[in-house]
Amino acid sequence: MHHLLYPLDSAPARGQGSVQAPRRHRRRRDTPGALLPGHARAGRRLGMLAAELWYSAYWVITQSVRWNPVRRRPFRERLAARYGERLPCVDIFVCTADPQSEPPSLVISTILLLMAYDYPAEKLSVYLSDNGGSVLTFYAMWEASSFAEHWIPFCKRYNIDPRSPAAYFSESDGRQDLCTPKEWSLIKDMYDEMTERIDTAVMSDKIPEEIKANHKGFCEWNPEITSRNHQPIVQILIDGKDQNAVDNEGNVLPTLVYMAREKRPQHHHNFKAGAMNALIRVSSVISNSPIIMNVDCDMYSNNKDTIRDALCFFLDEEMGHKIGFVQYPQSYNNMTKNDTYGNSMLVISKVELRGFDSLGGPLYIGTGCFHRREILCGRRFTEDYKEDWYRGINDKIQENIYDIEEKAKSLATCTYEQDTQWGDEIGLKYGCPVEDVITGLAIHCRGWESVLNSPTRPAFMGVGPSTLAQTLLQHKRWSEGNFSIFLSKYCPFLFGHGKIKLRHQMAYCIYGLWAPNSLAALYYVTIPSLALLKGTPLFPQITSPWIAPFLYVFFVKNMYSLYEALSCGETLKGWWNGQRMWLVKRISSYLYGVIDTLRKLLGLSQMTFAVSSKVSDEDVSKRYEQEIMDFGSPTPEYVIIATIALLNLVCLVGGLRHIMTGGWNVLFNVLPAQIFLCEMLVITNIPFYEAIFLRKDKGRIPFSVTLASIGFVVLVCLVEILVPIV
Repeated sequence: MHHLLYPLDSAPARGQGSVQAPRRHRRRRDTPGALLPGHARAGRRLGMLAAELWYSAYWVITQSVRWNPVRRRPFRERLAARYGERLPCVDIFVCTADPQSEPPSLVISTILLLMAYDYPAEKLSVYLSDNGGSVLTFYAMWEASSFAEHWIPFCKRYNIDPRSPAAYFSESDGRQDLCTPKEWSLIKDMYDEMTERIDTAVMSDKIPEEIKANHKGFCEWNPEITSRNHQPIVQILIDGKDQNAVDNEGNVLPTLVYMAREKRPQHHHNFKAGAMNALIRVSSVISNSPIIMNVDCDMYSNNKDTIRDALCFFLDEEMGHKIGFVQYPQSYNNMTKNDTYGNSMLVISKVELRGFDSLGGPLYIGTGCFHRREILCGRRFTEDYKEDWYRGINDKIQENIYDIEEKAKSLATCTYEQDTQWGDEIGLKYGCPVEDVITGLAIHCRGWESVLNSPTRPAFMGVGPSTLAQTLLQHKRWSEGNFSIFLSKYCPFLFGHGKIKLRHQMAYCIYGLWAPNSLAALYYVTIPSLALLKGTPLFPQITSPWIAPFLYVFFVKNMYSLYEALSCGETLKGWWNGQRMWLVKRISSYLYGVIDTLRKLLGLSQMTFAVSSKVSDEDVSKRYEQEIMDFGSPTPEYVIIATIALLNLVCLVGGLRHIMTGGWNVLFNVLPAQIFLCEMLVITNIPFYEAIFLRKDKGRIPFSVTLASIGFVVLVCLVEILVPIV
C-alpha cells in the first residue's frame, strides 16, 4: 500500500514494480463530495428530479393562458345611440368588516363615488354590508348621506373624475380651474369637517347623543350589542323613490342602504360570502335590479363611465346573452415606482386574465365585477333565456319604508339559510376562503361566459398592502383558498370536466397550485446549497452536454418573464423585486397555505378569514414610500425567510472554501451550477441581510427572529455535517 503516498497522477504504473490498488481506493479523500454517501447523493438527485418535473408540469399549465390573449373595447357612443337613457337599474354592493382595519372615512369615500357615477340616479342603489355591525360605520353612512346632497351635483356640474372625494382632493391642486376657488374650497371644507367628525367618533368610540337624535337608525344599537352578537339591522338612509330625496339642485338621489346581518355566536356567518348573499336577498325587496356590481370598501372607481362600459357587453346583440359577468382587473393607487412587495400584479391582469378571456372568460376576483342577478341566484345558461332589463326600482310599487325595512331584516337573519340552497346552488358558495373564485367557476360550469374589460385607464383603484406582513397574509389566504378548491369536489379538472374547456380548467389550476409550489421551491433553495456546503455536486458538470437544459430553462424563462414584466409597464428593478417576492411567498405564505389546508382536511382546524388592515402608521408609510422593506413585529413567516437567507449565505461561504482548497477545477467543472444558484439566492436576499445586520429602524427584522433563524441554521448545518440529509 506504499503507492498511496503518491499523487494519483504520478503513482507508478502497472508493471513498474507496483501493486494495482483496488478501484475503491483510487479516489482522493479531499475531492468534493467524497464524504457524502452514494445513497444520499442519489436521494437528493431524485428530489431535484421531482422538483424539476413539478416545475415542468406547472409551466405547461401556465401556458394555457398565454396562447391566445383577448383584448376588448366597449363603445359607449353606440350604447347611448341605441338605448339612450333606457338603461337597466344597477345595485352596487360594498362590504366592510371592521372599523379599525377599514376606517369608516375610507369606506364612505368609496360610497360617495359610487353614488356619483355618470348614470341615472333613480336607477342606482348603493348597499353597504357592515360585517362588524358597528354604530360608527352607520354614523359615517349617515354623514355621507348628507354630504352626498352637495358632492353629487358638484361632480356632475364640473364633470369631476375620479369622483372619490379622498382621491379628488388629494390630486386636485391643479384642477381648481374646473370651478371657482370659492366653491372648491367650500366643498373641500365640508368634506374635511365631515371626515374629522367621523375620525373623532372612531377614536373616542362614541357617538354624541345629540347626533343620535337625528335618525331612527341609531336606536338599533344598545350596550349589549357586539360585532358577533346582534340582531339584523337594515336602514334605508336615502329612498330613491321618495320625491323629497333630492340633492341641493333638486335632482333625484340614488338609494342608499345600510345592512348589518344578524350575528349569533352559535351560528356560522360565512364571512364575505355570507354578507354578499344577505345583500342579494335584502336588495331583492328594495330595488331588485337585474345587474349587481360589487366592489371592496377600499376601492374607488377611476372612471365615472364604468357602468356604461360594462353594459356594452351585457347589451351586445351578438354575444350579450351569453355573458354572466364582466370582470375588471384589480389595480392599486399606492404602488411605489419599483413595486417593493410585488403587489401590482400587472402580468396577471394584462397577460393571464386576457388569456382566460379567450377560453370562456376570466375568473371572478371578488371586486370590480358586474353580475346578472339571475346567475347569482343559480340560473343556468340557455339559448332561449331573455333578461328583463327594465325590472327594478322603477317598477316597484311604492311601499312604506318601515315595512320594507322589516321585510328586509327577515331576510338577513342567521337562520334564514337553514335547509336552503343558499351557499351551494344559490348565491356565493360557502366553505372556502376565496369564495369569489369558486363562485365564478360554478357560473362557468353552468354554461355562462365572462369577459374582461381592461381599459387603458384602470377602472378601479384600491389600497394595496404596504408591509411585508400584509402581503404575506393576503397571499396566504389566496393560496390556501385556491388549494382547498383544487383538493375539493370543485377541482377544475373534476368539477369542470365536460362543462368547460380543458385549457380553461388548466387556467383555473394556475392559482390552485400556487400553494404546493412551495414544496419544490423550498427544496430548491435548501438542498443544493447544503450539498454545496459539503462539496457534493448535484448538477451536471459545466463541460457535460446535460447542463444545456438547465442553462436553457434558466435563461429563457427569466428573459421571457422580464419581457412580460417590461411590456406590462413594470421597471427592471420592479421585475427583480417581483422575482424576490415570488420566492419569499413560496417559502412562507404558500407553505403555510399547504399546511393549513391539510389541517382543515384532517379536521384539525376551522376555516378563518383574516381582514387585511388598510391602516399604516407614519413610520411604516415613510419606509414604504422610500421602498424599504418593513418587517415590524415577529411572525413565523419571517423566521423561515431569515433562516433560508442565512443558510444560503453560510453555504456560499462553504462553497468558496471548496474553491480555495480544490482549485479552479471545482469552480468550473464540479460545482459551478450550485455556486451560481447559491450566489443568486444570496443576491436576492440582500434586503434581508440588511434588515438583520445593518438596519437600526423599527422596520428591521426583530432580534427574536434573527436569534431563532441563527439557531435553525446552526442546527441544520450540524445535522448536514454529521448526518447527511437525503
